Amino acid sequence: MVPVVLGLAVVASSIGGGLGGDSSAPFPWDKVRLPEHVVPLHYQLLVHPNLTTQTFTGTAAIELTVTRQTSAVILHSKRLHVARAAIGAQEARVLEQQALEQVALLAAEPLRAGHNYTVTIQYTANLSDSFHGFYKSTYRTQAGELRVLAATHFEPTFARTAFPCFDEPAFKARFSVKIRREPKHLALSNMPLMKTVNINSWLVEDHFDTSVKMSTYLVAFIVSDFKSISKISSHGVNISVYTVPEKIHQADYALDAAVKLLDFYEDYFSISYPLPKQDLAAIPDFQSGAMENWGLTTYRESALLYDPDKSSASSRLWITMVIAHELAHQWFGNLVTMEWWNDLWLNEGFAKFMEFVSVNITHPELKVEDYFLSNCFDAMEVDALNSSHPVSTPVEDPAQILEMFDDVSYVKGSCILNMLKDYLTDDVFKAGLVQYLQKYSYQNTKNEDLWNSMTNICPTVGTDKSEQQGDGFCRRNQQSSSNAHWTKGETLDVKAMMNTWTLQKGFPLVTVTVRGKNVHLQQEHYMKGTDSHSSTGYLWHIPLTYITSKADTVQRFLMTTKTDVIILPEEVEWIKFNAYMNGYYIVHYEDDGWDHLINLLKENHTAISNNDRASLINNIFQLVRIKKIPISKALDLTLYLKRETQIMPVLQGMNELVPIYKLMEKRDMDDTEKQLKEYIVNLFKDLIDKQLWSDDGSVSERMLRQSLLLFACVRRYQPCVDKAEEYFLKWQKSNGTLSLPADVKTAVYAVGAQTSEGWDFLLSKYRQHSFSIDKSRIELALSFTRNKDKLQWLLDQGLRGDIIKTQDLPHIIVYVAKNPSGYHLAWTFLKENWEKLVEKFELGSSSIATIVTGVTNQYSTRLQLAQVKEFFSSLEEKSAQLRCIQQAIETIEDNIQWMDKNFEDIKTWLQKNHL
Repeated sequence: MVPVVLGLAVVASSIGGGLGGDSSAPFPWDKVRLPEHVVPLHYQLLVHPNLTTQTFTGTAAIELTVTRQTSAVILHSKRLHVARAAIGAQEARVLEQQALEQVALLAAEPLRAGHNYTVTIQYTANLSDSFHGFYKSTYRTQAGELRVLAATHFEPTFARTAFPCFDEPAFKARFSVKIRREPKHLALSNMPLMKTVNINSWLVEDHFDTSVKMSTYLVAFIVSDFKSISKISSHGVNISVYTVPEKIHQADYALDAAVKLLDFYEDYFSISYPLPKQDLAAIPDFQSGAMENWGLTTYRESALLYDPDKSSASSRLWITMVIAHELAHQWFGNLVTMEWWNDLWLNEGFAKFMEFVSVNITHPELKVEDYFLSNCFDAMEVDALNSSHPVSTPVEDPAQILEMFDDVSYVKGSCILNMLKDYLTDDVFKAGLVQYLQKYSYQNTKNEDLWNSMTNICPTVGTDKSEQQGDGFCRRNQQSSSNAHWTKGETLDVKAMMNTWTLQKGFPLVTVTVRGKNVHLQQEHYMKGTDSHSSTGYLWHIPLTYITSKADTVQRFLMTTKTDVIILPEEVEWIKFNAYMNGYYIVHYEDDGWDHLINLLKENHTAISNNDRASLINNIFQLVRIKKIPISKALDLTLYLKRETQIMPVLQGMNELVPIYKLMEKRDMDDTEKQLKEYIVNLFKDLIDKQLWSDDGSVSERMLRQSLLLFACVRRYQPCVDKAEEYFLKWQKSNGTLSLPADVKTAVYAVGAQTSEGWDFLLSKYRQHSFSIDKSRIELALSFTRNKDKLQWLLDQGLRGDIIKTQDLPHIIVYVAKNPSGYHLAWTFLKENWEKLVEKFELGSSSIATIVTGVTNQYSTRLQLAQVKEFFSSLEEKSAQLRCIQQAIETIEDNIQWMDKNFEDIKTWLQKNHL
């Protein structure tokens, strides 16, 4: 059970037309989680939104079963005005407990165990102004007319703002939805439309088919004037993409991708998609990237709409990945759902991981493996802080639940699954997944259910003659291959291994010391900013992999103790652990271990894979953070980048080096900052000069081009600036009709926005319909101006939400914060508008976390730290305790230490190493 919430007034007010009685009656329940003895079976919902008054009315008739005698039905309701309620034919008294977002229906006589009842509630409410619940969204037509629609987004705890319900993922039920609308509109819901009934000349009622058994957060409905295109998948599912009418020509790519991906998942999981249709709808106002409502997935427009002539390669990759993510959820999340939000990663880590598995096969040209693994470094960035949390972690109230939607649940979740797949082999892993999904279809699961499904798998694969032992565990024959995944007689306990990755926060640092043929290993908890050994109790089961100068076949070793030794067949010049970067851990090479690897990169960097090079770059800078390695050695390693051409290591090099001078920018350390900028530009100069200003090449080459040109132009590398200026002037002369190559647009716009006239011209195009696909690129470019008034204008408009949609405000605040002329403005804006931001984006949401960390993560002075602490501690307790605020404070403290320790050394190194 969940503990009692203290400090809540348990006296509830009686609400509703004449249902009153004694308004001080005590509320019969005092816990955040609902009682388990009343279980919903079937909801009949009738919802009638009025898009003019922006209100809606509703009736919910809920069939439920009672397992223990009770005289009250407790369910969730938030911001709903209940007009009347009944249990069966009897009117019921309604009490409301706002702090718990609950209502109680008091029965005239007790409800008996083993009986079913129908509860009926009539209510009214306003359409929400935020992006959650049943909310209004608007768009302008080409002619400038403002159109209104209404859409839903319920995950995690907002279904209760649209209809009274048992709003917890384990209360699965079936839903029959009816929507009233004007004849000119179109209504959509999870299931296909069965029939439409005319109520009168200006009102019709759509009846949708009854859903499968599912959680409340997956219910969805939309009332709009959208248009659609459709195809039937090879398994016979009707797939459609819905958009505002004038953007329907941008829907083809998403439709084709959805058909391919849904077919892939049905085959991969060996479980049919259980609904007759899957709609993908692009909503003009949308807070996250997308939402997996069963049968009606919803997206922000930039995550679904693609124009083959104007969209960039990175946009194609992102759209494909988002669709892959939401469609994976139709199995992981919708069919099999976590029991409670503490195991959210069972939904999100899986969907993130399956993006990689599916797109790799359905769209091999996108080379997703190039981007999947760099995500793991982003997760490690947060996971290395003391304020991180285990993948599976207890949560209770709505703000804590929202905070779970972070890099640890999504990205770390996917990285540890990838590590497990690499360890178990693809076939064993896939067999385990299929077993898990088949066993728990239409049910709810916990962490251990997954590991148990993975443990008893013994497919006979190739030459590996696996044998099932009497105890149900798999063993593999010793002689099966040189890189046998585990040795004879050693029981593989997936649960014991994976618990070390999901039930404790952070990740291990493995220190490698080579003594002749003996490789000594030691593991410890990697933690930024502390020299403390508070986490000495941490131990992981690490599936180590390595390659050496003598053997490029991956060798494997499961490390389950604090220290261990591997004995090599012969001495080697170098050894590289975490082959291909499949493991979620970092490695330190003691003595001259790093020198050998730095030398290898200098002499022959292609001897190891792109991923291995990227992981060396990442790891060495992480080791500087905890004072294991001097900054000069990390900088020595980067010298090899002069010859690097591959996207992963190049971008990793930038990701490590650019933030260093960004710290300096906010401390007025002009000379050193300038030298470091020059060093980075010189490092990549040859590669920048080789870039074509076109859309030719593979997706990886095109994405590298986009990053390199933007980097070079923003750092004022003259040849890049000259070329971009020339393009911008031509484009401006043509009044924006000249077609620019999609992958160079961002760089061209960024240079154009440096003049006041160019900035104004870009803004005028931003407001035009024909540039909708370029909106995010123009926003980024506009944020590069040094003009403070223009930066302030961007922030203010983002909050107003008319010219710039408020959904884009979190990014704009972060862009302005990264600008040396704008970081003061962004911080002031955050402080002055905190309440409004929380109201719009919800306390605990990833949008709020993006803003807080994005504004503060380049601070590195004690004064900045004091200001940040002072502001956040002045807020009410719920805000002040947000995890993102702890992360921000820790990051600044870490930056201060880092600069104190390394600044002089960087200065000295740069003077010695002119490129």
